[in-house]
Amino acid sequence: MIEWNEQQQMIQKMVRDFIAKEVVPNLDDIEYNGVPPYDILRKMIKTFGMDEMARQSFERQIAREKAGTPKQEKGKEGSSAAAAEQAALRLIPTIELCRHAQGLVTAMGVSMGLAGGAIMGKGTLEQKERWALPLLTMEKIGAWAISEPNSGSDAFGQMKTVARRDGNGGYIINGSKTWITNGPYADTIILICKLDEEGVEPRDRKIVSFILDSGMEGLTQSKPFKKMGIGSSPTGELFFDDVKAGADRLLGGSETGYGRSGAKSTFMQERAGVAAMALGMVERALELSVNYARDRVQFGRAIGENQLIQLKLAKMEVARSNLQNMVFRYIDLTAAGKQMTLAEASAMKLYAAQAAMEVATEAVQIHGGYGYMRESRVEQLMRDAKILQIYAGTDEMQVIAIARDLLGRG
Repeated sequence: MIEWNEQQQMIQKMVRDFIAKEVVPNLDDIEYNGVPPYDILRKMIKTFGMDEMARQSFERQIAREKAGTPKQEKGKEGSSAAAAEQAALRLIPTIELCRHAQGLVTAMGVSMGLAGGAIMGKGTLEQKERWALPLLTMEKIGAWAISEPNSGSDAFGQMKTVARRDGNGGYIINGSKTWITNGPYADTIILICKLDEEGVEPRDRKIVSFILDSGMEGLTQSKPFKKMGIGSSPTGELFFDDVKAGADRLLGGSETGYGRSGAKSTFMQERAGVAAMALGMVERALELSVNYARDRVQFGRAIGENQLIQLKLAKMEVARSNLQNMVFRYIDLTAAGKQMTLAEASAMKLYAAQAAMEVATEAVQIHGGYGYMRESRVEQLMRDAKILQIYAGTDEMQVIAIARDLLGRG
């Protein structure tokens, strides 16, 4: 794939028009004034039929599982084009939203992709029917909770939240989670914690996952944090004080249903999506910078005539082109039924995050004092870009993942 096709360009324009009408006028409210973003997201999902597509896909998968029919293999005639089209349709809204409010993508992606996707990928048939569809249509809000106050990049090693068997087939959960996207408003929470087993060292304990509902006794959801960026993505803490969870809430139906491997595969999904997020931000930063460089006159000429400004713009375009090619490669791999290696997915995430931060920073520099003002919007892009270097694994952890994967294959 080397460019968007005609149908994709039409969808791109429709999404861009929707954002201009529904998101941009409400940007200050959802970014700075604490207004939850979910009504806007639900309107977008309904406007473009994303809820109906999710419903149809859900019903097909449930019917296959009930009939015991294996999923159609990718790569068969007709399936490649459909897979590529579905991937493109997922990424176009991501790119367009990130031109203005990256937080909307984070909020939507965690709810539909991580929480809903975890249940559809690893849940039992009963769990899918009970919890998944409202998350996939965003009728309900989902959260995916793994991070803790002291864990950071060592998410599994430093994990303190534990589930203890209660002797009656259920579990009692204690601990806390922080930096949880959608945490303050989540209806359904995928909780990743450790099994409290006697005689097993804390670092070696089994990773288990539960599906929890808001309002359960002992579960407390904090108010949204005030953050440096992505204000349109509510983030908070979760506290668990003797929360009782039956075995029916074990994701996958067993203590091994969704452990370390399930969580790691979710990280892979996140990393591949960062390129699309960065692309939207870089496109917008470049667009604003080019316009400003044309219009801003200093010492009798437009600043765009200065070679130093031209160099900044040229480097921005190199980053934009690289990110676009990464997105197209991801679509092509999806069409071929292939997955990126851990090294490639991590490399994509590392480059995309750094490129977005560098471009956004240079955009502020090109705008000068105006770029430091909220009105310019490039300052928001710069603040939003920073999170790409932190969540889904910091830049430093991507370097380690790339090297380990390469050395392991060698």
